[in-house]
Amino acid sequence: MVTCFLKYTIDPLKIKEFEHYGKMWIDLVNKMGGIHHGYLKPYEGPNNIGYASFSFQSLSEYEQYRDKIPDNKACQEALQYAIDTKL
Repeated sequence: MVTCFLKYTIDPLKIKEFEHYGKMWIDLVNKMGGIHHGYLKPYEGPNNIGYASFSFQSLSEYEQYRDKIPDNKACQEALQYAIDTKL
């Protein structure tokens, strides 16, 4: 199993936009064969840092997921949402 751990710097003025973006990726990862574990925010420390983690059964499954992103309409919409909202 391979687990990815992402660190985000979140604009405190765009919490709602980030929540929407995150929910988009939870669904996408799960539909594309992974297991999204959700988003985490540290209890202490900076208030603009967040983390996400998701897993795939193998590195090759993760690589297949990554290869599908450029041609997947929903993934491209999520990425464009991040650009449009300047996340």
